[in-house]
Amino acid sequence: MTHILERLPDGAAADWTIPQDWSAYTAQDHAMWDRLFARQAAMLPGRVVPEFMDGLDILRMTKPGIPDFQELSGRLMQRTGWQVVAVPGLVPDRVFFDHLANRRFVAGRFIRTPDQLDYLEEPDVFHDVFGHVPLLAHPVFADYMQAYGEGGLRAERMGAIDRLARLYWYTVEFGLIRQGDELRLYGAGIVSSHGESIFALDDPSPNRIGFDLRRLMRTQYRIDDYQQSYFVIDGFEDLLRQTVGTDLAPLYHELEGTSDLMVDTVLPEDRVYTLGTQAYARARALAASS
Repeated sequence: MTHILERLPDGAAADWTIPQDWSAYTAQDHAMWDRLFARQAAMLPGRVVPEFMDGLDILRMTKPGIPDFQELSGRLMQRTGWQVVAVPGLVPDRVFFDHLANRRFVAGRFIRTPDQLDYLEEPDVFHDVFGHVPLLAHPVFADYMQAYGEGGLRAERMGAIDRLARLYWYTVEFGLIRQGDELRLYGAGIVSSHGESIFALDDPSPNRIGFDLRRLMRTQYRIDDYQQSYFVIDGFEDLLRQTVGTDLAPLYHELEGTSDLMVDTVLPEDRVYTLGTQAYARARALAASS
């Protein structure tokens, strides 16, 4: 999670929001959204948490074309009190946290080009809206996102944003969840990526480690490739309980005296999940087709 703009761009409001200007999208822009949406919607069932697919239906995101933020926010507001607001790019941390704390999700309004189909450096409207917004229709996850924003404002005052950013990265962006005997996707960085949606569940190489707040905050992450470690939560309720119920100030202080862990580190005390039967079957089929 890196929010790099530090000067208010021309035309932006004091809270860094800008109009989405939905009417300015071209037919090619909407076609790109539909192409990305169709690809992910076809392969995510059985991989992503059911709550994500429910969110797509509840918010009527199956409608063709890039969603109109005003219409989307109206449905989301009725469900959990959240809204989606457009911003010109990656905003300062304090702005990002303040929006989350007030149940506003900031989203870029541009859409990637065909040559960026599988990778782009800055998140676009597909990543931000398709990846993040469906789970904001889930009341518990919506509460977690607000709590994270409130925690971010506190972390900024304590100089601990880097630690808290790891929590966002390994849950909101690249989190896995255990449901029954299988693992499922919920992180937006995974569900908006065709390649990582497969890699995170089917490839034998990454570590899948049980969620532990202290362990997670010691772990570095990478932004230039698929993750080599994923953290697995037991449920959204447990994630909210652990983060809201933990006084993070002493934890930040404790971690000041510890060394970071590399992205591929496995500790003896880690709870490591192995690939389940369904994942092994998918991995074998994938290998056979390659």
